Amino acid sequence: MDYPEPWPLRRLVLRTPRLELRPDDDAGLLELVEEAYRGVHPPEQMPFLVPWTDSEPAHLGRRMLQFYWDARGRLTPDNWSIHFLVRLEGRVIGEQTVTGRDFRVVREVDTGSWIGMRHQGGGIGTEMRAAVLAFAFDHLGAVRARSGAFTDNIASRRVSERLGYRTDGSSWFARRGRPAEELRLTVTPDLFVRPEWKLQVEGVEPCLALLGAG
Repeated sequence: MDYPEPWPLRRLVLRTPRLELRPDDDAGLLELVEEAYRGVHPPEQMPFLVPWTDSEPAHLGRRMLQFYWDARGRLTPDNWSIHFLVRLEGRVIGEQTVTGRDFRVVREVDTGSWIGMRHQGGGIGTEMRAAVLAFAFDHLGAVRARSGAFTDNIASRRVSERLGYRTDGSSWFARRGRPAEELRLTVTPDLFVRPEWKLQVEGVEPCLALLGAG
């Protein structure tokens, strides 16, 4: 008897000219933890709404693993998050998340990401975000993608600008005990500034029903 693939995401692959993106697996997550320990941002900055990088070093790795395991376990066709591990020359250097809430109805995704500080500044952030936008628009049928960035997170805002996002208001949050303004950003397929390269995708068809896109 032929049984259905229990976790089709394990065969999903996105490829760009420099990068390979695959949904998280345990071996890759251990590499991701190693990259986080090498540094994600200068200590005086905090680019994340949830300040996970402020965790005590003794607990950071375990908390990272538990976060990704929890997201994997809660995935349903209506509400899901795919944490793509981003590899450069075969090594994990960061992660690119795409999330769908009530996706079968609203067809909207949110994105978030980080890469190790030693890999920043070379356009990798733009390349990996462009990859998941092309994946969401062209393969999942998303009609809108959202992101957010604190006003002092210039690098993230520049990535959004390059890819065609528009500002959609702002919200204020307590960040390390002080108020911080986060810009809400949105892009649609017609506004998306596509890269010169074409995204290569493998293993998407078996994943569509799992992601509410089938």
